[in-house]
Amino acid sequence: MQVILLNKVENLGNLGDVVNVKSGYGRNYLFPTGKAAPATEANRKSFEARRAEYERTAAEALAGAQARRDRLAGVTVVIKRKVGDEGKLFGSVGTSDIADAFTALDTPVIKSEVRLPSGAIRQTGTYDISLHLHPEVNVDVKVEVAGEE
Repeated sequence: MQVILLNKVENLGNLGDVVNVKSGYGRNYLFPTGKAAPATEANRKSFEARRAEYERTAAEALAGAQARRDRLAGVTVVIKRKVGDEGKLFGSVGTSDIADAFTALDTPVIKSEVRLPSGAIRQTGTYDISLHLHPEVNVDVKVEVAGEE
């Protein structure tokens, strides 16, 4: 299935690209989220007529993500959990816990932006976490997991 991308989609293409995708990916993800439209002749003409509007929206989203990156750069958040012997947590610290901790610091982050390549955190310590704010904007922050007293 051919689609016209209305936004930059990571690992797929940029604004205005016509790409081939599997029909399920198009129907179930790209179309409902507004990231693409079917590549019909009418949609191509409509896209070209509104191209400046789409580019302006994409530029605003990028600028907003860069501003958030500047606010989040160098921020360290402390998350307290119950710990057992040897610094092992009872439970774990996941993406939603990290997002909630940043939101409590008045720097809103949603859990889908938090990247934990090694999975949930299960030990106390300081961890470097990557936040994926936009397909072109990432920021590294520190998360300190400490025991409750």
